[in-house]
Amino acid sequence: MNAALPGAFTPAPSFFEATARQRVQQLLDAGSWREFLPPPTLASSPHLAALDMPGAFDDGVIIGAGLLGAKAVLVAAQEGRFMGGAVGEIHGAKIVGLLRRALAEKPAAVLLLVDSGGVRLHEANAGLIAVSEIMRAVLAARAARIAVLALIGGSCGAFGGMAIVCSLCSAVLMSEEGRLGLSGPEVIETVMGFEEFDARDRALVWRVTGGKHRYLMGDSADLVEDSSAAFRQGVLDCLGSQDTAPATLASLRATQKGLRARMTRFSSCRDGSEVWAGLGISAPQDVPLLERDALIGLKKGLPA
Repeated sequence: MNAALPGAFTPAPSFFEATARQRVQQLLDAGSWREFLPPPTLASSPHLAALDMPGAFDDGVIIGAGLLGAKAVLVAAQEGRFMGGAVGEIHGAKIVGLLRRALAEKPAAVLLLVDSGGVRLHEANAGLIAVSEIMRAVLAARAARIAVLALIGGSCGAFGGMAIVCSLCSAVLMSEEGRLGLSGPEVIETVMGFEEFDARDRALVWRVTGGKHRYLMGDSADLVEDSSAAFRQGVLDCLGSQDTAPATLASLRATQKGLRARMTRFSSCRDGSEVWAGLGISAPQDVPLLERDALIGLKKGLPA
């Protein structure tokens, strides 16, 4: 076996463990990635500097263009290792700028590699405004019939404002390791108490917010293995079948009706396993142990 050349790119063992730049490089066609505002360009937060806090030259998100299966795509990848992927003013502006660029370039899709706990509290209103602008930009791209896909498989998951952004996307793709929820487990425990939600119970956290649960509930269009190759294939499959037409008032009302019905049906459940039992799964305790293909088969067999 030939040894790797010094300085050669070494793929990370999993999407979950990879950095934002590794995820992008592994996801796209080889050699096609072109980063906007690359090093040594500075796009760091002035708010963090004012608070005498460490910043990052890219403010925790990279944006650029490339090819995926020879299809032109724009990509934003959040770096969960910097402040938990939290969205600040510059961070959000980069994602908004990418989505606005999509309106002019009309790529096959905009891919949001989400790895974020939500708004950067250090930047207060500036962070909240940034998230709201991302939401508006996602809807504008979808109105222009551009698919916006959220890929969730990082260590921080997708929580807070970024969870709302994901819900506005054309489709969400998750790995089992990914998590999606409005309020993070630690936030729930802090506000409501240990009795309401034990954030240290990692199995509980994944049963409530993890990729398997979100797939079974229909919040994720696909459940993929924990690898960039699997996410890549998931995106290609989605682009081959996903209807990129903008949401209509009728479709939004239907979605809202479904959410109300879900709340009524499962409001008394305290655990994902209770929800799975309510879905008609005869052995809900076995769901966390199922491989991807078995879980997909299980979902197909559930009553409508």
